[in-house]
Amino acid sequence: MDWDKYFTSNSNDNTTSAHLQCRELAHVMVAAGVRHAVLSPGSRNAPLIIALAREPRIAKWVVTDERSAAFVAVGMVQRLQQPVMIACTSGSALLDYAPAIAEAYYRQLPIIVVSADRPREWIDQNDSQTIRQCGALAAVVKHSYDLPTMPDNDDSRWYANRLLNDAAITATTYPMGPVHINMPFGDPLCHTVAMPQTMPRIIARPAISHTLPAQEAQRLADTIATSRRVLVVAGFHHQSDSLNRALSHLAKHDNVAILTETISNLHDDNFIQAIDRTLASMPTGDAAHYAPQLLITMGGALVSKVAKKFLRRYPAEQEWRIGIDHCTIDTMQHLTMRIDTPPETFFTQIDGLLPAHDSTPQQNGNSYAQLWRNLAESALQRHQRYVAAAPWCDLKAFSMIISSIPSNYTLHLSNGTSIRYAQLFGSEIKHLCYCNRGTSGIDGSTSTALGTSIVAPDGETSLLITGDMSFGYDLAGIASQYNSARFKVIVMCNGGGNIFRFLNGTSALPELEQYFEASRPVRFHAIAEAFGLSYYEAHSAATLAATLPQFYSCQRQALLAIYTPAQENATILRRYFGM
Repeated sequence: MDWDKYFTSNSNDNTTSAHLQCRELAHVMVAAGVRHAVLSPGSRNAPLIIALAREPRIAKWVVTDERSAAFVAVGMVQRLQQPVMIACTSGSALLDYAPAIAEAYYRQLPIIVVSADRPREWIDQNDSQTIRQCGALAAVVKHSYDLPTMPDNDDSRWYANRLLNDAAITATTYPMGPVHINMPFGDPLCHTVAMPQTMPRIIARPAISHTLPAQEAQRLADTIATSRRVLVVAGFHHQSDSLNRALSHLAKHDNVAILTETISNLHDDNFIQAIDRTLASMPTGDAAHYAPQLLITMGGALVSKVAKKFLRRYPAEQEWRIGIDHCTIDTMQHLTMRIDTPPETFFTQIDGLLPAHDSTPQQNGNSYAQLWRNLAESALQRHQRYVAAAPWCDLKAFSMIISSIPSNYTLHLSNGTSIRYAQLFGSEIKHLCYCNRGTSGIDGSTSTALGTSIVAPDGETSLLITGDMSFGYDLAGIASQYNSARFKVIVMCNGGGNIFRFLNGTSALPELEQYFEASRPVRFHAIAEAFGLSYYEAHSAATLAATLPQFYSCQRQALLAIYTPAQENATILRRYFGM
């Protein structure tokens, strides 16, 4: 996408907002690495819009719906791996940011939330668009800041500048995460002044090394080397070549098995890349043989309930958590060591301290690593036989979609059915892969994928696979003015909330259809027509096979609706897991 027009200034007279704090905000955020801002129109945030619109170093994207706007920013940050700013007007607009900011917090994404506000004296005085904004997002941001309404003396100007610098530093310091800056504005809102010649103060913060002390690193490396059964489990993570390389080296050791989820973005033939199908193939009574002596976890929350159940039932003698987290993460309930080091740094450092692995072609068939690889190979063969024989269903459709995705595509998965089916095809997915698993919410999947498509490199297309219920939650993402041929959507039309037919707790309830699935017919072709998308649909394996090439080659944004039988889907998936 050609970003140039989004970086330009809207003013030809070298002016900017008359509100000093807005001018300082723009300069401080540029210094912090912010290059994109998602703005939602309003009147109280006019000073913010003026200052940012006239800052040519920041690209501006206008998204009217604040909930969608915040998820667009999530998609941008996850692809760029750099901070993004969002700005809204006063009142309930700020509260619409909450779902996406919660997602950003639990995925450690640096989003700078800026909300315009009324002067403090007008809060709770029945004035238009006034709520108690200060601290409204406190539970899901690293810190909240409330700036003075009118910095009109040296101390208040110093104070405003210090808060803005602190916000930028806090958002981009490990563990990264969102911050909230609340900016009250008095009238007049739209006055401008000449661009100041002096730049505001920037407080620099050098990069900090998170490497372990040499003696401690060697001690941990020795523990890994001498443990008979080391299991590394990776949850969601951004793409990292250095981490992938270090783990690939580690996986060559006979005493180490590495389990990776689809959205860990880690790939190697020695990794166990389809956790659910592998564990589902474990022979009854043999689970203890696969239990680790040392368990090392990294990345975000695991999608796999099967893995969590297994690791809680068969606890390791030692369990390490690698990563700089907001708090102590003890998912398996047996944590023995918290190592506050980024996984890339930890595993790269450890890699250089481990003894050389056996590079001979014949590996020990009785080793812990080979035990897991044999199980994964057996699971793959069982999986292939089952899918080949399965009738038309979600599982069959996913097998066809996953094998057909072009290499230049990035894959986005909505929560519920989409991410759980994708987990079964982990070893076949080599694409950069995302899902909103910070909070695992159903909302915002479309807008998040849209945000990634906007900032993705030229030649890259974002493919979202979503469910009919998730799609309906986030129509604002489809209505965006920034949709293009770089963004394509597949909707699994399985009757809404199909995951509830699989879950034991809800599948047998008489309220299933009315209150959980909440299914209603959706005219997807009408939605596509309304928003200018090319439309395709499939009702069988044959029609899907014929449609997929047309869908991928379409030179416009496109929507593919795939219709599968709701009741049969759950039955076939249960049989897959032997339930």
